[in-house]
Amino acid sequence: MKIKTDSLPLSTRGFTDIVDITPDLQEALKKSDLQEGNMLVFVPGSTAGLTTIEYESGLIRDLKEYFEKIAPMNARYYHNERWHDGNGYAHIRASFLKPSLTIPFKNGRLILGTWQQVILVDFDNRPRQRNLVVQMMGI
Repeated sequence: MKIKTDSLPLSTRGFTDIVDITPDLQEALKKSDLQEGNMLVFVPGSTAGLTTIEYESGLIRDLKEYFEKIAPMNARYYHNERWHDGNGYAHIRASFLKPSLTIPFKNGRLILGTWQQVILVDFDNRPRQRNLVVQMMGI
């Protein structure tokens, strides 16, 4: 069993920016020369998260509208009162997702459904430089 760790730098726009990272993850797997195992993807920070969706414009819009309903940007957040950074909503939204995701792979390919892509959602209230950790364990 081998473990290979890589990083995936991303520039995001913030404000619920949804980025399809599936091709980048597949490329990291290809570079690793591993054929079967698991890939862990982790986003450091507390204002972004990872999940899978069907990456298409209607669902992207639906997801953005859903997050605005459950944690509106302009609501009162005690976090904002304490830190005065205006991103309390981003922390709440990110908590509904998770900072990591594990994806199995076989024959050098991620095992995903036909319409399933891996996305990073950056909720922060400004553009960010994210550096995801991609760790692969396998043979």
